[in-house]
Amino acid sequence: MTTEPARPATGSDFAELNRRVARAGLLERRPAYYAARLATVSVALIGGWTAFFLVGPSWWTLAVAAFLAVTFAQVALVAHDLAHRQVFRTRRASEITGRIAGNLGVGMSYGWWMDKHTRHHNNPNHDDLDPDVAPEVLIWATESAWGRRGLKGFLTRHQAGLFFPLLTLLGIDLKVSSVKALIRGDMKRRNLEAALLVLHLAGYLAALLLVLSPAQALGFLVVHQALFGVYLGMTFAPNHKGMPHPDGTEDFLRKQVLTSRNVTGGRFTDALLGGLNYQIEHHLFPAMPTPNLRRAQPIVAAYCAEIGVAYAETGLLESYRQALRHLHEVGAPLRAGRR
Repeated sequence: MTTEPARPATGSDFAELNRRVARAGLLERRPAYYAARLATVSVALIGGWTAFFLVGPSWWTLAVAAFLAVTFAQVALVAHDLAHRQVFRTRRASEITGRIAGNLGVGMSYGWWMDKHTRHHNNPNHDDLDPDVAPEVLIWATESAWGRRGLKGFLTRHQAGLFFPLLTLLGIDLKVSSVKALIRGDMKRRNLEAALLVLHLAGYLAALLLVLSPAQALGFLVVHQALFGVYLGMTFAPNHKGMPHPDGTEDFLRKQVLTSRNVTGGRFTDALLGGLNYQIEHHLFPAMPTPNLRRAQPIVAAYCAEIGVAYAETGLLESYRQALRHLHEVGAPLRAGRR
């Protein structure tokens, strides 16, 4: 989208955008939408586990594992909306339902993830303050790649090609990180979070070991967790990866818009990505209900053009190409033998 010549940032830019969005009624809650969405996801989750028990000790259970992988990702996306208080007005209702969805539903600590995600929203793509771009397995800033040796160096040199294979481990990583956070003890309602995670893990493993043969149980575990990780990772990967890294001097509107990328598409893309394809609007208005993001998009895009702020949007496949291209470029110095 073309923009007018950029004008100096002012503290009133976001205030004016907020007024325009509020006048359109887009900050109002959507209880009917979320009642239907919560019911649909709950039915899918219950139906998936019912199918698991009905199919029983058969290799057809791998098809059930694939279905439950998609369902688990959709439950996680609901937990995301709950964490942003898009669903309920009160914190208590949001936290109760969020822990049921996150801890009990998919085996991920709601408290740990909420803290991590809040820090991401406060400073998206900031090399020091955003945990989503912290130098761990994948490296998103060239400076962080310097000096990596051994296995870490190998992963960085080839991280673009390894990106999707590594996503198969994301589901397990979420569980491991949840346990580490509980051990550290730096979260509210630690005992409750731990109890719900134990219930999830005990029920999950008991179902697999009591219903399936050992080989089938292992196959179900691998297929389910791998596809869950890939799907969940693919919902978040297009949003910020390969976008500019701020230095912290930007005003709120520019910090959120310039570091985010929207993904174009129709209603299917909205459902597939849980509304996160409207990442710019979501970062500007994190409490805005998901179905309102589509309606807010033209207002935000037009305002960004008006004030000369670049507004990035692309198709789904191109968003992945841009993210992978960035990963490839970050690893270039190591492949060339520099640093």
